[in-house]
Amino acid sequence: MSQIILGIESSCDETSASVCINGKIVSNIIAGQTIHQNYGGVVPELASRVHQQNIIPTVHQAIIDAKISKKDINAVAFTRGPGLLGSLLVGVSFAKAFALGLNIPLIEVNHVQAHILAHFIAPKNSQNHIFPTFPFLCLTVSGGHTQIVLVKNYFDMEIIGQTLDDAAGEAFDKTAKILGLPYPGGPLVDKYAQLGQPVYKFTEPNIADLNFSFSGLKTAILYFVRDNVKTNPNFLAQNMNNICASVQSRIVSILINKLKKAAKLHNITQIAIAGGVSANSGLRAALKAEAQINNWQTFIPDFEYCTDNAAMIAIAGYYKYLNNDFVGQDISPMPRMAI
Repeated sequence: MSQIILGIESSCDETSASVCINGKIVSNIIAGQTIHQNYGGVVPELASRVHQQNIIPTVHQAIIDAKISKKDINAVAFTRGPGLLGSLLVGVSFAKAFALGLNIPLIEVNHVQAHILAHFIAPKNSQNHIFPTFPFLCLTVSGGHTQIVLVKNYFDMEIIGQTLDDAAGEAFDKTAKILGLPYPGGPLVDKYAQLGQPVYKFTEPNIADLNFSFSGLKTAILYFVRDNVKTNPNFLAQNMNNICASVQSRIVSILINKLKKAAKLHNITQIAIAGGVSANSGLRAALKAEAQINNWQTFIPDFEYCTDNAAMIAIAGYYKYLNNDFVGQDISPMPRMAI
């Protein structure tokens, strides 16, 4: 008998729905929101309104693409948190109503755990895909999170290092804003970085243990740009590629150096990265280089599953379904949900 899970993701500004059949993702629909480009960042109230507009057509399309009927679905998995309260409310409310109407179970999913479990989504047209084996280390990096997680099994995860202030993704986006690049700026920094060289040196913060800090780096970049533009008004236009390459090189080195320390401390060679920043070309290249040096086996999700998406919610829901891990209709969003 097939086990069919509908996954719903609405933690920030992407409305997404996915169908998982027997552990295989068969559809994954993502509806983005362009309205936030006008404001240089996500506006929570606007995000929740657009989620309300997108949720029904997105779920409908996911079901059509999966070539199933809604009556075939065995359970609904949804992002409970962490995330923006208004955005989460839309996804949670829809999931509860959908499950109630079909009299099927509800499955809550932790957004950060789901990013890690995206490594258990087999790429399309893959026959012999290799998944991580437990335990493994996962560096989760996004606009809201930067953590090193010791993954002991599907739902036993321990944070062994995390940012003390800003996330790496936020450092990329704030850098882009300082440089006058439009939102979302992280991918643009990566694009320009690929055309430049890291000729400018930014100090790597000395943070204890396996933790991170990016607030000082953001301040250093701000002062660096301010001082150079003072003496040369065309400094940004003339040096954009090299500035972006220098910033990206430092952010990546901060992440990789802590990951190396964690791998050595825990004697683990199975290393994964997840979250939106795992799509960054510099981080991917650095991980592959360290893998050769340290004999790591590395894992990176397909680009489609790096940023926020419902496929990771559906695959997490599938493993919870196998454990009969369900929640009741009294469930509510948890914006600050811990891993």
